[in-house]
Amino acid sequence: MSRIKVTEVSSDTNIGGAGKCLLTLLENINRGEFDVDVILPENSLLKPEIEKLGVKVTEVGGIADKSLDLKAVKELTRIFKKEKPDIVHTHASMSARIAAKRARCKVVYTRHSVFPPSKKISRGIGKLINGAVNNHYADAIIAVADAAKENLTDTGVNAGKISVILNGVDGLAPVSSDEKRLIAERFNLPEGTKAVSIVARLEEVKGHEYFIDAADMLFRRGVNAKFYIAGTGSCEEKLKEKVRTLSRQEQIIFTGFISDIDRLMAITDIQVNASYGTEATSLALLEGMSLGIPAVVSDFGGNPGVIEDGVNGFVVPKRDAKSLADKIETLLKDNDTYDKMSDGARKIFRRTFTAAAMTRRTEDVYRSLIQG
Repeated sequence: MSRIKVTEVSSDTNIGGAGKCLLTLLENINRGEFDVDVILPENSLLKPEIEKLGVKVTEVGGIADKSLDLKAVKELTRIFKKEKPDIVHTHASMSARIAAKRARCKVVYTRHSVFPPSKKISRGIGKLINGAVNNHYADAIIAVADAAKENLTDTGVNAGKISVILNGVDGLAPVSSDEKRLIAERFNLPEGTKAVSIVARLEEVKGHEYFIDAADMLFRRGVNAKFYIAGTGSCEEKLKEKVRTLSRQEQIIFTGFISDIDRLMAITDIQVNASYGTEATSLALLEGMSLGIPAVVSDFGGNPGVIEDGVNGFVVPKRDAKSLADKIETLLKDNDTYDKMSDGARKIFRRTFTAAAMTRRTEDVYRSLIQG
């Protein structure tokens, strides 16, 4: 039996959550059953990482960080007609979906994000048009969280086409006590001091200001901890100024971009996700869970699908710094609760969020399309 030929298409120039999911899929897919190649925009940071996996990459102009480009549709149509993939799996590229339909390929579309849909496409004629377009240009749709599926159905997409497949990661390897001490020195974490981390793009909707406010509240209560903000983004200077105004530069640390984020995770005791405007399934939360790190998260988007309140962390109202501080304090001070939730994090990760689980379910979507 010949292999199912799948072309993955990403419009990302940087390596974000969707890119990491694509890499995980490529690392774990059954190469004996699936023949996979990838189309990327020119100069994408994903290219060298994908090529390390022995996967062919084709670069196409006009698709960089945008969904629709008419010239790109023409070029993608040419490629698909020449290469004849059985399935085109698009990650935020309407250009590729249109081209795949023109080339008579099956189309899978993954919705990686969660955000409140605008009224223009969630009501009346706008909802009808949006639903018709998305239903036509996708034979199957993958939503990476229940909240992502709700976004789609709220804008007219046929629920019968949607499979919810939660993101998965390979998990992080624990480090030795000696290595952990060296990592603590790198991040200036004194012995006996707990570490609380938030790993997210420094954008307004990620809620870093509430993380900073919660940290300030806890310091005033006499909590001994360091708070780490990992990542970069457009709000970086604004957030640093907020920390300077509070005179907390020694206690709230901006790490910048960290290529080896697993090092920070190795010394993190508690993770935080304070998003209130866009969040599907946070890969950072999953990686932390693999090490038994409980989390305190906002009740927005896909967060409640990852953190079960009282089992592997706490879920608090979005934009609520006091609730965030209260639950972080509980985990910092109540060892029994911490140990219970740490164990819960490991169990839930192994049951639901492994890379293998995500990949096998995605393969099932591919097979179902080919088998009709």
